[in-house]
Amino acid sequence: MNNHNHSIPFTIKFIAGCIVLVCTFFISMMFGAADTSIHEVWLALTSTAKTDTIIMLREIRLPREIAAVFVGAGLSVAGAIMQGVTRNPLADPSLLGLTAGANAALALVIALMPTANYFAITIACFIGAAIGTIMVVSIGAAKKGGFSPFRIVLAGAAVSAFLYAIAEGIGLYFKITKEVSMWSAGGIIGTTWGQLQIIVPFIVIGILISIFLSRQLTILSLDEELAIGLGQNIRVVKYVLFIIVIMLAGASVALVGNLAFIGLMIPHIVRTIVGTDYRYILPMSAVCGATFLVLADTLGRNLNAPFETPVPAIVAMMGLPFFLFIVRKGGKAF
Repeated sequence: MNNHNHSIPFTIKFIAGCIVLVCTFFISMMFGAADTSIHEVWLALTSTAKTDTIIMLREIRLPREIAAVFVGAGLSVAGAIMQGVTRNPLADPSLLGLTAGANAALALVIALMPTANYFAITIACFIGAAIGTIMVVSIGAAKKGGFSPFRIVLAGAAVSAFLYAIAEGIGLYFKITKEVSMWSAGGIIGTTWGQLQIIVPFIVIGILISIFLSRQLTILSLDEELAIGLGQNIRVVKYVLFIIVIMLAGASVALVGNLAFIGLMIPHIVRTIVGTDYRYILPMSAVCGATFLVLADTLGRNLNAPFETPVPAIVAMMGLPFFLFIVRKGGKAF
């Protein structure tokens, strides 16, 4: 771990990150197709006033930004966990079959159970994410020598393409292409309080359990033999961490569809701030991921207002060059 990571205590860095998140959140609440004042935002958050502007803030913009906070945090923590467990700098829920599996399951539920409630759709996304993960891990570990970053990425790309094709095929066969594509395109437009009540607890529980296991994850990310020597049951730890990743990725897809690259970028950036200890990486990834997605959503609403630029497009414009940079450097740049 580099010495400069010790120059400022983690607590100060974390508090600074939280302050930036709060400021970004307030800015996102103020600016959009209809600009509002900081006073109106404060009234929407703290009072029961019912002017048109405050109702708009409270019922449309506030749930949307809360969704951005939790989805950004969930995907970033999921990416950090995957990078630690697989020791693969390219690991990310969208690159390793999780979001594609959740997307295929979502299409199947929309086709076969059109009256399914949001909770059923969420559970289906969890199952789909689990199936996608199992397929990628099985293919990646099938050859002698076990996991390698390169083999896992290839397996993830192949499985993701296969599962996205299944989702498209379901959409075409059942004539629900529009519904599937609108859901899976990614974005937080139209997020409701009812959706948040179902999704947020899954993300919060997943992040808290991952932080509880952060010490084991740090040791696991360095050396499996060391983890075994220190008395860890690495099989159980890996299973629990993969379940957490499935929860976080499945919940995120159920809420906003497919958002690539967040789980890849944020943990790498966080390591430059706090070092390689997952006790610090996971909480900081949650804060930085939340800030990043709130900022991306704010840009999407304001670049071409009153029209919206899709959030996945903004994230991809930043994420794809980052991904290519990590590939070129072999994951060692950060």
